[in-house]
Amino acid sequence: MSSPQFTLYAHIGPNPWKVVFLLEELGLTYKLAHVDTSKNEHKEAPYVLLNPNGRMPTLVDHHNNDFAIWESGAIMLYLIEKYDTQKKLSFEKFESEALAKQYLMFQMSGQGPYFGQAVWFEVYHPEKVPSASDRYMAEIKRIVTVLNTILEGRNWLVEDKCSYADLSFIPWMWLFDWPVMKMSNWREVPEYKNVVRWYDAMEAMECVKKTKEIRATEFKMPSS
Repeated sequence: MSSPQFTLYAHIGPNPWKVVFLLEELGLTYKLAHVDTSKNEHKEAPYVLLNPNGRMPTLVDHHNNDFAIWESGAIMLYLIEKYDTQKKLSFEKFESEALAKQYLMFQMSGQGPYFGQAVWFEVYHPEKVPSASDRYMAEIKRIVTVLNTILEGRNWLVEDKCSYADLSFIPWMWLFDWPVMKMSNWREVPEYKNVVRWYDAMEAMECVKKTKEIRATEFKMPSS
């Protein structure tokens, strides 16, 4: 049996699972290497020799001279541009691909950072800072509202199919299940109805269901 093509260094947090969606959907073989952040493994050798930023994820392509790349958005583009030859999750048309990248950048610069800071101040910060919590929770709601506007009258962000851009938003939205995020009723908010429909369509995809199963089986969720 041949070895997996990729090693993905990961933890329970949202960003690695965007990459797993693509690996699963494109039928690429991989193994997960669990980096234990509770033991500070992400800030020490050997991990920082691959990723000096000390964050997750990092992908190593063993079929490309052990090429290592980090930052989840960059990893997604690497996989798409090198391995999505059938355009399952990307586009032939230049303008459509430019829009997909636009939405990926929106996820990376907007959704990810604001959701991440909201989690930090709600869960991990040693003291309560209500103004910070309010600020980041307001941004979360704003971003979901922006997505809802974009999705009015359409099923997907670009053209009429799910792309890597759509999938990039899903893992951070899993955090809505955390009581501390105060978003448990988001499905009932009329201003989010398009996002709910879009989210549910992706949750029904095999690559997403498989990824959630792997995450639940192999990685332990921290207490919320």
